[in-house]
Amino acid sequence: MRLPSILLSLAFALFACAQAPAAPPEPETQLIAQNGTILPEAFGIWSSQESGWILEITSDGITRWQDTTAACYPARQDGPTLMGQIEYRYFTPLDADTAKFEYLPSDGHALFTRLEHMPARCSDTPIIDPVTLFEIFASVFQQHYVFFDQRGVDWQAITSKARGQISHDTSEEDLLSVFTEMLEPLQDSHTKLIATIDGTPHRIQFGLGETLPKVRASIGESPWLVGILDNLMAWLDEGAVQTGNERFIHGTVNGHIGYIQIFTMGGFTTAHEAGTPEWANDEIKALHNLFDEAFAGFDDTDALILDLSNNRGGYDAITRAIASRFLDAPIEAYSVRTEWEGTPLITYTIAPYSDGPVYIKPVYVITSDITVSGGEITTMMLQQLPHVTVAGRRTRGAFSTPLAKPLPNGWYLELSNEIFSSADGTVYEGRGIAPEIILPLFAENPPVESHLTSLKQLVACIEDETC
Repeated sequence: MRLPSILLSLAFALFACAQAPAAPPEPETQLIAQNGTILPEAFGIWSSQESGWILEITSDGITRWQDTTAACYPARQDGPTLMGQIEYRYFTPLDADTAKFEYLPSDGHALFTRLEHMPARCSDTPIIDPVTLFEIFASVFQQHYVFFDQRGVDWQAITSKARGQISHDTSEEDLLSVFTEMLEPLQDSHTKLIATIDGTPHRIQFGLGETLPKVRASIGESPWLVGILDNLMAWLDEGAVQTGNERFIHGTVNGHIGYIQIFTMGGFTTAHEAGTPEWANDEIKALHNLFDEAFAGFDDTDALILDLSNNRGGYDAITRAIASRFLDAPIEAYSVRTEWEGTPLITYTIAPYSDGPVYIKPVYVITSDITVSGGEITTMMLQQLPHVTVAGRRTRGAFSTPLAKPLPNGWYLELSNEIFSSADGTVYEGRGIAPEIILPLFAENPPVESHLTSLKQLVACIEDETC
């Protein structure tokens, strides 16, 4: 998920004593549904090639269809993840046949084209045939997955091999096994399949890096996190706190180095349903309040450590808000597109935060193979700043907001279809962001102790001015 509606200023220029015509106002963004009433301007059938969705909007609401080369079928927005639950709320007409649809205002959009009627291939007849389900699964990736080359995967070869294992009599268990074999080579943690067979849930997801699988197979994730936090809070100066619904830690080290750790990009409040505009506003407000509290104790610091080594991602607007707290001038942050040769759907420019302090002394961002998604977007933005240094280990390399593509048999699929590019055009998907300073975090090192060991090593480097 990812510019509010404004009126363009009138541009005046004199040429041969003539006044140029005024630029037209920017189209108005409106709520699709308000007080139970659907916006009449949004009525119709809308198709998005970039997502393979068709929206059928009537006075009764929105019906979403999944449009693939193998079949076109209706799909409810009641999936097991947030991206499979929320529906578009905002509508901006660009012309008679094109419109922008947004989940949240000013946070990215999808372009839809109006259709005269529903395509004949679309049907609400239930699809349970394993052969058709396979063809849908394979075609969804062929249409929308954009990182086969970056991840070294020949999808056509994988599909051809797998097709020979499928028949009309293939069981659900065997179908899931084939899908699992097809997904594994991608090693993409933003691509997942969630299926229930005979009441038993299955979650197929690869590309989680080295650390998490190792920790989960040994001491367990909860004891690992508790051990890291116990060591950290005992080491930080007195007065350090874990706050923001336990997602934000701030304190100081040796009295002169600020420390902030952020675990998720959001989740700081619980007052509103996730994904709603009220939730989004409260999350941004809560984040800035947390930074205000932290920075109030950093006046006498010489440097700051921003620890994203355990950041699991979240709401992209949070990442841009974080970046704004470390700026003294606007920056072009990053762009998003869905085709390698296509123009960006949106390019984000971020200004310094104007309602509170910003930190422009030396900043050290700590990353690891757990740092993913929103954590990586934050790192990608901050690393272009001259006062920021990245330390730790390479990030995971999964940036794209997952595209929800539920299958007609009730299984739920997500995949990566967005290309995030840094300000200089670099794409880090599949390879991650490498640190300038390598620290012995996690992976092959003691999973609990290596976090504090790394912090101590970085602090010594800062204090010795050898970083």
